[in-house]
Amino acid sequence: MSQIQNQKPFAINPRKFAFTALIGAAIALAVICVFVFNVTNPNPEWPQNWRVRPLCLTPMAGAAGGGFFYLMKNLRTQSDTTKILALCIGSIGFLFALWIGIVLGLDGTLWD
Repeated sequence: MSQIQNQKPFAINPRKFAFTALIGAAIALAVICVFVFNVTNPNPEWPQNWRVRPLCLTPMAGAAGGGFFYLMKNLRTQSDTTKILALCIGSIGFLFALWIGIVLGLDGTLWD
């Protein structure tokens, strides 16, 4: 019981949180640019500005995934096993958020 009482509460550093979210958004933007700008002949049924939606939605999802990765920091300060587990969960959470952002962004265009 005394060990639980001696632990410090998890405090979120806004600068580090924002930096991690920006890194996640930059990674997501790079990934979606590969898909969007490699289309040479878009389908004529697609709207004229079809690229705007994926270029806006996917970085937002990447930022959310980066924020989730930062929030897993609390578990990375404990034992080695929980560090590895937190790193895996944070990475899977980021990749899931990135995948959802790509699916939502490309829905109706390249995802069909």
